[in-house]
Amino acid sequence: MSTAIVGALYAGATLSAMLAGIPIAFALGAVALVFMLAFMPGASLDTVAQNVYEEMASITLLSIPLFILKGAAIGRSKAGQDLYSAMHAWMHKIPGGLGIANVFACALFAAMAGSSPATCSAIGSAGIPEMRRRGYSGGFAAGIIAAGGTLGILLPPSITMILYAVAAEQSLGRLFLAGIGPGLLLVLLFAAYSVWRFRREFATARAAYATGGPAHPILAEDRYSMAERFSTLPRVLPFVVLLTGVMVALYGGYATPSETAGLGGILALVLIAAIYGVWRARDVSPILTATLRESTMLMLIIGMSLLYAYVMSYLHISQAAAAAIVAMQLSPWLLLLTILLLVVGLGFFLPPVSIILMTAPIILPPLKAAGFDLVWFGVVMTITMEMGLIHPPVGLNIFVIKNIAPDIPLSDIIWGTLPFVILMAVAILVLCVAPGIALWLPDLLLPSTK
Repeated sequence: MSTAIVGALYAGATLSAMLAGIPIAFALGAVALVFMLAFMPGASLDTVAQNVYEEMASITLLSIPLFILKGAAIGRSKAGQDLYSAMHAWMHKIPGGLGIANVFACALFAAMAGSSPATCSAIGSAGIPEMRRRGYSGGFAAGIIAAGGTLGILLPPSITMILYAVAAEQSLGRLFLAGIGPGLLLVLLFAAYSVWRFRREFATARAAYATGGPAHPILAEDRYSMAERFSTLPRVLPFVVLLTGVMVALYGGYATPSETAGLGGILALVLIAAIYGVWRARDVSPILTATLRESTMLMLIIGMSLLYAYVMSYLHISQAAAAAIVAMQLSPWLLLLTILLLVVGLGFFLPPVSIILMTAPIILPPLKAAGFDLVWFGVVMTITMEMGLIHPPVGLNIFVIKNIAPDIPLSDIIWGTLPFVILMAVAILVLCVAPGIALWLPDLLLPSTK
């Protein structure tokens, strides 16, 4: 049987398993085992455990549960609400300052927690009710939080970046640094849109009021004294210091990513114990349980994805697919566009973890041959996958928002997120024109040895 037919069967079996509703980890593992039985030597089954262990025996992957612990500790405290309150107090005079405060709070919280759903939940639970109380439309408020939450997979410490570093065999430090510039670019784009959208809603409300309509809440003006502003800082600054310290330890060469993750996790537990009194067993237990549950789920997906990729490589499916892409002789930019459209399509059905581990063996060799920097592409691919978190039908952040704001219709949430999807596409175009936005910081601090 030809490699093309085997590859088509492999893809068809995977799609069928996922459409049948089988959890991703079990779907990938089952398909891999079936094809091992059908097309590989019988002895290969004896080495399944060994192969999965060898693939996962990476010191880089060790940092994942530790970063999850750090995120769970921060996400299950009131740090998100305090961070949001501080941002609001300092930005309230800017038109649309409440929306901008939510964007910046999402960015900072994402950098501390490294999780998109945790960012949406922590900031959205405080930010969405406050924005709606101040007159922001439901779709606008939901879109800000959903889009801001996606920064969790771009800004360090990003679990998605960790997996890409393993799959692409790239420096994790360079990838983390490369995500900072594009992350700030997205923050600025989101903030600019928030100002523009606020001005539109404010003008509409003011025009209605001028013609005799009721006073809209969006027309109300907030006032904070300097004392009130500074009073918001004591609970926020320790976490900002934690974030800064972790970054200095990692990029200053004082600690490896895994050591940094462990240090961040322990310090996060210490901070929530000192600031919020979260130290009793009944308080810490949910944090450890959530860490264990999410880590187990994620590591199971990673293990089965790696087994899936191993079988695909053994059967020469990934090599043949990569060779077929190269044989199409597409121009470099058309090749990039084709691959990004593929990632967008996969984003309708799969989470970023599975997309990276399933597609890396196929798409990275042609991209490298075309002359693209794989660290730069890792950032571009991550932003593309961010779009998948807020576009239907499987936009995870959409359903997180629906859970914390059930009174907002799902259709309003979806329409509210679409402008941010467009802004992400704009950011990708900007990065294609000016790749230095992603690469200047890693080139400055961690020059490539290649």
